Amino acid sequence: MASWCVRAVRQSYCLVGSPAFVRAPPRLLCTAAQRRNGQGSEEEAEKAEQTTPEKTLAEEKTQLEEQLKEMTEKYKRALADTENLRRRSQKMVEDAKLYGIQGFCKDLLEVADILEKATESVPKEEVTSQNPHLKNLYDGLVMTEVQIQKVFSKHGLVKLSPEGQKFDPYEHEALFHAPVEGKEPGTVAVVTKVGYKLHGRTLRPALVGVAKAS
Repeated sequence: MASWCVRAVRQSYCLVGSPAFVRAPPRLLCTAAQRRNGQGSEEEAEKAEQTTPEKTLAEEKTQLEEQLKEMTEKYKRALADTENLRRRSQKMVEDAKLYGIQGFCKDLLEVADILEKATESVPKEEVTSQNPHLKNLYDGLVMTEVQIQKVFSKHGLVKLSPEGQKFDPYEHEALFHAPVEGKEPGTVAVVTKVGYKLHGRTLRPALVGVAKAS
């Protein structure tokens, strides 16, 4: 009986000291670690699957925003170009209304010049009741000249007779420069032919002589 007990104790020590018994716990630990790592990989994969669509949507959103910005800028430029074209067209129509009669007015200016010269050529001392024919002719010329100037003014055509005014190259054309007593240098001393402006634009410059310092 005693020998049997000794053998049982020895077998138990051998079992405890055997390599199989010692290495069993690391295997269990590795299996648990592998399970934890597997769960972590699955979670990362799920996160990656969730992140990829979000990233794609963010990229598409950025691309759409850039396209929208580009289209908005093109639309604004198109609106600005259309507005500029509309203004230019409106200005052209208005100018056509104002200056469409420019050629006709130039032709009438010659008639006005002839009437003015005819009126100035009549000797004032001869225009009396004793010479009724000349007086009636002179009065008719004066009335015609006054009427044509009224018509000119009605359509924006204004006479330029700048004697004594400062010389303006945009409205006057200098035929000569000469010292003139009593006239300030740079002013119009003589008007040989009156000028005209149509709605503020010089239609025909006045032909003048300009005073200069002696």
